[in-house]
Amino acid sequence: MKTNLLIILIIAGLLITACGSQPTEAPASLPTDVPATATDAPTNTPLPTDTVVPTDTALPTETPPPAEPGVVSFNSDIKSILSSRCVICHGGSRGTEEGLNLSSYQSLLAGSDNGPVLIPGNADESLLVELIVSQDMPKRGPKLTPPQVQLIIDWINQGALDN
Repeated sequence: MKTNLLIILIIAGLLITACGSQPTEAPASLPTDVPATATDAPTNTPLPTDTVVPTDTALPTETPPPAEPGVVSFNSDIKSILSSRCVICHGGSRGTEEGLNLSSYQSLLAGSDNGPVLIPGNADESLLVELIVSQDMPKRGPKLTPPQVQLIIDWINQGALDN
């Protein structure tokens, strides 16, 4: 219940953030070589919603669905998320902030200077989940997407297996 509420809050926050960052200029698919005149009347025609607007920042990578429906795999699902979002500060070129190394299953289970970061079988009590759901982590770069957060929650709730 607590996890579902947190996920809903994350999704709502992402939607609010996305709505606030909508482009204010006309999409590229609308003609721009037609001069505007005083007789042009505004129309109620909605703008296309499938227009892709390029951005200067990298978009979050998509996480492939689990190999076996319902079963989350550390090697297939979780490791790629941690590698793309966490390892740069927790086990990569910047070292291991707070003594937390997320570059391998064994180092993840070892925890940080502050103790364990996850409790196998209990995502609600796992610090790792708390930090990614609240979006306190990662500090730099793109935040985890709701499907990525849910994969980590499911993996921990399934026992955080090295599979």
